Amino acid sequence: MTRTPDTSVPDLTGKLAVVTGASDGIGEVIATRLAHAGAEVIMPVRSAAKGESAAARIRSQAPGAKVTTRTLDLSSLDSVAALTDQLNAEGRAIDVLINNAGVMTPPNRQETKDGHELQFGTNHLGHFALTLGLLPLLREGGARVTHQTSIAARSGEVNWADLNWKASYDVMKAYSQSKIAVALFARELDARSRAAGWGISSNMSHPGVSPTNLLAAQPGMGRDRETGGRRMIRVLSRLGIAGTVDSAALPAVMAATDPASQGDQFYGPKRTIGGPPARQTLWTPMQSMDDARRLWEESERLVGARFAA
Repeated sequence: MTRTPDTSVPDLTGKLAVVTGASDGIGEVIATRLAHAGAEVIMPVRSAAKGESAAARIRSQAPGAKVTTRTLDLSSLDSVAALTDQLNAEGRAIDVLINNAGVMTPPNRQETKDGHELQFGTNHLGHFALTLGLLPLLREGGARVTHQTSIAARSGEVNWADLNWKASYDVMKAYSQSKIAVALFARELDARSRAAGWGISSNMSHPGVSPTNLLAAQPGMGRDRETGGRRMIRVLSRLGIAGTVDSAALPAVMAATDPASQGDQFYGPKRTIGGPPARQTLWTPMQSMDDARRLWEESERLVGARFAA
């Protein structure tokens, strides 16, 4: 059996954390670790039933934890705006934001409710809009923002001529682009925070490879059965080659809570696909700050003025 490496989390009593994609898998583990450390956790979820079930599991593992859910569909900018309006109206400063939710490789090209390619629109644009919509609360909390990228961002590029892949769709290249975009946004957010004195630090993490639900049967995305890749990952995980869902959560936990963590840093498993979390060297597609600035500007154009920083 694979042993989950230990990553200690400092006392987070009195802190407010927002974790997307926490209704199962890696996100639920992240939320559980933060709740164990005393943080109040908000879980924005698409499915209220799944969210409440996950919140109940977290409370059972961390007695006394304050865990609540909110409604969020990252594939809808109206849904993102509704959540950011709600949280801004509540007025509670946010100390930790972990942009963890994502979708991966639908069988056919799909679009968000706003007409963007589903992976780019959900993984990047949805979180871009969420983060900028919460910017006043993040600034007030001097927040640490963590963006979950992927091994898929080790190679590939941003398809600047066709960000929404309307001309010639390639599902894996589109997924890779979405995760490169996540990392570039993380870097530009940290750069802008430093330049403008926002007091926010922004880091990246990647979970390696683990048997999560990203490649499971998801009828809503047009996948009626799990992929062969997921079956193989389960075998690799049992053999200790790939990570477990628990171990895959640790790089994001470290990025968000390690006292030594600073902005514009990248965390992942030591062996890339598994192992204990550690600082990583930026992969080539993440390195250009010119690309990061360009992506920010293009993203603002795509999401509209209501999410401008």
